[in-house]
Amino acid sequence: MNYESLKLEKQICFSLYATSRAVTALYRPLLEELGVTYPQYLVLLVLWEKDSIALKDIGDRLLLDSGTLTPLLKKLEKMGFLTRTRSDEDERSLVVRLTIKGRNLRKKALCIPELLLEGSGMTIEKVLSMKKDLDKLLYQLEEKVRNSA
Repeated sequence: MNYESLKLEKQICFSLYATSRAVTALYRPLLEELGVTYPQYLVLLVLWEKDSIALKDIGDRLLLDSGTLTPLLKKLEKMGFLTRTRSDEDERSLVVRLTIKGRNLRKKALCIPELLLEGSGMTIEKVLSMKKDLDKLLYQLEEKVRNSA
């Protein structure tokens, strides 16, 4: 038997995991200046794209369930970055909206993508190419999971 394929350094899952940790570590000092964590930043990115959005839609975009998302939203609300209110159309649905403070934070975050690119030591073309490949991998894996369920 050849156990070569079971070596840690041969596992794509470990490479993705370690890369994710390293990227998050690069974000940490930048996000500390904004006063938010990486998961909170992801929520804000969604809201900066589309304000006044249902909690469920945020969860869909971030691939998070409401049990994980709700504490993030509560904390961001407590910090004054957003509000959560019941939908007028559907009482069961929560609508999340940015406050002025939340919208203003976007201006402070504008430099983050460029600083991350610099920190990566890679060209924008290489990063975009990798992102395209990762998006394709994600799509294929999600399809596989859906089809096997």
